[in-house]
Amino acid sequence: MSAAYKELKTGTGSAAPLSVYGLSVAYQKKPVLRDVSFAIREGELIGVIGPNGAGKSTMMKAALGLIPSISGEVNVYGKPVNQQRRLIGYVPQRESVDWDFPTNALDVVLMGTYGRLGWFRRPGAKEKATAMECLHKVGMADFADRQISQLSGGQQQRVFLARALAQDAKLYFMDEPFAGVDAATEKAIITLLQELKKQGKTVIVVHHDLATVEQYFDSVLMLNVELQGFGPTEQVFTKDNLQRTYGGRFAFLDQGKPGSSHGRGEQL
Repeated sequence: MSAAYKELKTGTGSAAPLSVYGLSVAYQKKPVLRDVSFAIREGELIGVIGPNGAGKSTMMKAALGLIPSISGEVNVYGKPVNQQRRLIGYVPQRESVDWDFPTNALDVVLMGTYGRLGWFRRPGAKEKATAMECLHKVGMADFADRQISQLSGGQQQRVFLARALAQDAKLYFMDEPFAGVDAATEKAIITLLQELKKQGKTVIVVHHDLATVEQYFDSVLMLNVELQGFGPTEQVFTKDNLQRTYGGRFAFLDQGKPGSSHGRGEQL
């Protein structure tokens, strides 16, 4: 058992929105996530960063129980994740969704209400009103009847964000919500995340743009198979941690330019 695991198990991790203890995942016997432990604080936006193949999406899927792990424990507000599904909202990578499925934007968002309805009730007027309100919040109300295959990538991402909003969760997992979207959609997404934070929600986001980490996130989790750093962004998002996380694939640029406390980095 790692020192981080022991510290979390005996500390405040049990009451955290998300507590991960000793999580390890392997594909065909090759470790892709090794002994990862952390606990996040309520009401924060947390960015998960690391190079391609670092295990960011794997960590998120394993924490949600969507893929098997070889070891570890995941708790949501002190209980196993499979007992707390109603508290969780999830926005997967857009590339992992079958956008040719014959359904419209409103029906996709309505799926977010199913958890509260149970198995035998169908969405009614109240749920449809909730879904339309969520579409309105992401600027997609005018596209409610549009087939999802006819939407742009940014519009599809907004619809999935609306579905997560309809779940009315306490803890949100978002896997690269900014990937491949235009500037207007990115601005709309971060505005929405800030609004969730104001409501006391907790959001953990897999993110790839290092230039916006300091602007967007309260805390940052740095991953490269193993946990390389985790904590408040102003303390953890440092040159040393970035170089350890990205290795030779990271170049540190613009050191000391106005508006940046650490400079700007990019993946090579």
